[in-house]
Amino acid sequence: MSGFLPDEPSAEVRVSPNFGPRRDTLKPDMIVLHYTGMATGAGAEAWLCDPASEVSSHYLVHENGHVVQMVRESDRAWHAGKSSWFGRTDINSCSVGIEIVNPGHSLGYPGFPRRQIDAVIGLCRGIISRHAIAAERVLAHSDVAPGRKIDPGEKFPWAVLFEAGVGHLVPAAPMRRGAALKPGDSGADVEALQSMLALYGYGVEISGTFDHQTQNVIEAFQRHFRPRRIDGTADGSTVRTLERLLASVRR
Repeated sequence: MSGFLPDEPSAEVRVSPNFGPRRDTLKPDMIVLHYTGMATGAGAEAWLCDPASEVSSHYLVHENGHVVQMVRESDRAWHAGKSSWFGRTDINSCSVGIEIVNPGHSLGYPGFPRRQIDAVIGLCRGIISRHAIAAERVLAHSDVAPGRKIDPGEKFPWAVLFEAGVGHLVPAAPMRRGAALKPGDSGADVEALQSMLALYGYGVEISGTFDHQTQNVIEAFQRHFRPRRIDGTADGSTVRTLERLLASVRR
């Protein structure tokens, strides 16, 4: 990538060798947010630029808000892995990936500094403007890879991004005692739940059986949209929050 000019003018350029052309003439129509899950930002930056890692992202955002661009937005970074959204399984070819420096759940999982989040917001705004990305297509890695990934996690401040015009969110419905759909359940209510999740974009089979895949998707949904309790059961709060999200989508 000789002559690399950053898509984001404020970003430092550090070119990763781990990229390729977007496939099937696809262009970016979503943003996928990750955390690095490594002890230091410097270590994560080095790993994303190491050909041995075979991973990369378009951007890395350090705790102090410093932004590094590693792959051009016109190219395909290797950040999403095995994933899906609305039936598309090559998420790398239709997304811009942003890695946010945070050690993650296995290393204490601290909160995200406000300077870092402000930088993420500014970066996302630029990407959204350049590629006309819909609000509901600013997603977590856990959304596109439920059960396999849990980042950027329940501490990520989606509400702060939404207030700044980035992403899609509704107030989570209140949590009350009552019946919940859970693993092992089956029937029309489970089928309706799976249909709503699939309609929003999650990769879930509409089988009418609350299986392990459905539980993983519910956990991913809760982690993003109802993080107060992440247990993989579809209580009334989870279902009503999902209904509110679907009602507010502009497609």
